[in-house]
Amino acid sequence: MLLVSQLINGLQLGSIYALVALGYTMVYGIIKLLNFAHGEIIMVGGYIALFSLTLGNFHPVVAALLTVAGCTLLAVILEKLTYAPLRFAPRLSLLITAIGISILLQNVAQFFFDAAPRSFPASELFPVGTVMLGNVSVAYTSLVTIVLSIVSMISLTILVQRTKLGKAMRAVSEDTEAAQLMGVNVNNVITFTFAVGAALAGIGALLFVARFPQVTPTMGAMLGLKAFVAAVLGGIGSIPGAMVGGYAVGLIEVLAVYVGLSRWTDGLVFLVLIIVLLVRPTGIMGRKLMEKV
Repeated sequence: MLLVSQLINGLQLGSIYALVALGYTMVYGIIKLLNFAHGEIIMVGGYIALFSLTLGNFHPVVAALLTVAGCTLLAVILEKLTYAPLRFAPRLSLLITAIGISILLQNVAQFFFDAAPRSFPASELFPVGTVMLGNVSVAYTSLVTIVLSIVSMISLTILVQRTKLGKAMRAVSEDTEAAQLMGVNVNNVITFTFAVGAALAGIGALLFVARFPQVTPTMGAMLGLKAFVAAVLGGIGSIPGAMVGGYAVGLIEVLAVYVGLSRWTDGLVFLVLIIVLLVRPTGIMGRKLMEKV
């Protein structure tokens, strides 16, 4: 029973990684940008949720909506101010810019909120309690996290595959110039992609602080890095791959603790990534891209 409980914990943690990885994989799929500031979007979401509940005394639903909206707005502003002017610059310039924004947001948060961890009232956000699945007791938070991640992936897949805007996103991903010639507003599509990825990050922020009830200026750094690992592991650019990679990373961490290797969890995650990429460089569900010459 302990193993089953640990597996459920791994799925919960993996669901958080998967939600964040979806943001990475969407942005990369559209403009081939590794947005390393994505983790700091989650950090900002954590502070918005904290202050909404403690200082604003808002209802948990309102606090959640404010968190998602705040993350979305921040991502759109960053895209317009920093990434859009560099859209035709070398990819290295975009990458360095993303890293710079990440460090900047961390330092801004430390300046305004100091570096000390702030306790998060997780019990106000999600109901406290458990439900029995057979002989296994599962926390409500775990169930909510897993269900939300699955619903998010399904919704995102429907958006990309079944809607007109999703077709525009796929067109921009395949050939930006051709899509523009066919009347697609590339700027709006890219901005929308950032907004959707940030909204998922906002949901991920809520689920993360519900599992680890504290907020710090650097909380998004390792979370963002592991979510990036999940995206690469599953096949960056693939929505199902991001989910598979997220669940894989979560299960690896939890099982490492279960077998007594808690000090090596981070190392094992990156070791598995290296092994998978040696065997399959495109990731578990990635596909080889044909480059026109």
